[in-house]
Amino acid sequence: MSSHPTLDAELVVWWECEAERLESLASSARFGVMRRHYARKAAAARARAQVSRLREQARAPARPVST
Repeated sequence: MSSHPTLDAELVVWWECEAERLESLASSARFGVMRRHYARKAAAARARAQVSRLREQARAPARPVST
């Protein structure tokens, strides 16, 4: 197996950072409509991170059960 991170692993990190950035913008927005806009975009970014996280977990080899 390669030691390089997969695209999904990189996307998880990128979408989480993007969500944090958008949440920061939402908290500093002056108008409610912009706060809600950024909050929705942050939620969408977290959802995209979750999709990549699930793909990454599915890709991981199953560990043998030790008894």
